[in-house]
Amino acid sequence: MAGADVTTLLIDWSQGDRSALDRLMPLVYDELHHLASRYMSHEDPGHTLQSTALVHEAYLKLIDQQRVQWRNRAQFFGVAAQMIRRILVDHARTAKAQKRGGDARKLSLDETAGLPAPRDFDLIALDDALATLAKLDPQQSRVIELRFFGGLTIEETAEALNISPATVKRDWVTAKAWLFRELNLADSAAP
Repeated sequence: MAGADVTTLLIDWSQGDRSALDRLMPLVYDELHHLASRYMSHEDPGHTLQSTALVHEAYLKLIDQQRVQWRNRAQFFGVAAQMIRRILVDHARTAKAQKRGGDARKLSLDETAGLPAPRDFDLIALDDALATLAKLDPQQSRVIELRFFGGLTIEETAEALNISPATVKRDWVTAKAWLFRELNLADSAAP
């Protein structure tokens, strides 16, 4: 996928060219599907939500974005990451409610970054912790969201947030440490 082609089509789409969306989706579909597949690989084999359904639901939400002024590929995948996160969390909340507090799904916070010794966390607890972090430091919350849910690199995250890669690295390390602490506190407080 050529980043320049994606950026040009996103800008054209923002300026009202609906045919740009038709040309854009084949360019980004495989990457969206890969992202969804990576997160779905953490799910139980009998999980009701499939990667393709996740991509299609995210796609439907993306094409409804009327107020977004698309700037580049990184921004697009950042928005897609937010949507995928919301879909996964909503699905987890629904499943948990149906099970009346049964086991929640687990995801590895470090696995997407290729860090050693991954630690599993409850997706709902992670979402709640990210919401708290967003109140304390919105930028750090977005860095986690873009890197973890969006699968963006340090450089792509920097581009999406219009900050330096060094700031992304610093926020990534700080936010992960904060999240580990919060999630460990939540685990130790659980009955």
